[in-house]
Amino acid sequence: MINKLADKIRKTGAPIVVGLDPTMKFVPEHIQKRAFAEFGETTKGAAEAVWQYNKAIVDNIYDLIPAVKPQIAMYEQFGIEGLIAFQKTVEYCKQKGLIVIGDVKRGDIGSTSEAYAVGHLGQVKVGSTMCRGFDEDFVTVNPYLGSDGVKPFIKVCQEEKKGIFVLVKTSNPSSGELQDRLVRGTAPDGGTAGADRPLYELVGEQVAKWGAECMGDSYSYVGAVVGATYPEQGKVLRKIMPKAFILVPGYGAQGGKGADLVHFFNEDGLGAIVNSSRGIIAAYQQEQYSKYGAENFADASRAAVLAMKEDIAQALSARG
Repeated sequence: MINKLADKIRKTGAPIVVGLDPTMKFVPEHIQKRAFAEFGETTKGAAEAVWQYNKAIVDNIYDLIPAVKPQIAMYEQFGIEGLIAFQKTVEYCKQKGLIVIGDVKRGDIGSTSEAYAVGHLGQVKVGSTMCRGFDEDFVTVNPYLGSDGVKPFIKVCQEEKKGIFVLVKTSNPSSGELQDRLVRGTAPDGGTAGADRPLYELVGEQVAKWGAECMGDSYSYVGAVVGATYPEQGKVLRKIMPKAFILVPGYGAQGGKGADLVHFFNEDGLGAIVNSSRGIIAAYQQEQYSKYGAENFADASRAAVLAMKEDIAQALSARG
């Protein structure tokens, strides 16, 4: 799947993933009214509104981008009905030829991580039948529990030729409370090695180590999440993880821009895919796209994708 992602980025010329992270404040009123008329002001009505909103956006942008990233929490808030909308979104995006990165941030003790990995990436045995759960192509993984929590995902990735993105340096303002903590590195023999370093660097080294176990043609199935809001850290991590694809959140609404991203990419122009969520799916609510109005929200999303694509292309071109 990592080979497919790289190929689709080359073909579209857009190292972009659109975050399908809907909240009801983003869903236009006319869509909400239709859904509520059919299912009432219930979780089922909300889930239907989210699904119709997603579908319209995907229909307008699928030819421009390689991938989407639905954030499962935005669906879980509506309970079972929301999870049904999540699965319908995953299936529809795959029908449209898009790669799906499930933003699920899972990670637990071994047996639990194995169940998460199977449910989102693999197959579960039901009687004599092997069944698939959500069936995303990639998922995000929290490494806080160490190898016990990550290796079950890697095992499923090897079996299914799918991938993960491990949280390394996230885009949120408080990420440094833990991720920037200075830690004494350890040598292979268990002794200390060198000066204290930020925890995110040590996690990046572990990602590179895990990734060496499952390589595609040029990049590993094991990627990393590194926020656009921390370009200097991204520059360091790019060197630490040369074979890892980097999923870069924080573009647009969180403050990241194309000029911040150049060091996340390798010299081949690959190695990173940049996420924008509300900057695209709620573009119609922004002043520069207000001319589209709520009725044409999906057209505004398309315009925002094209602007993002141009911004990144100019930044990479200026790098030389």
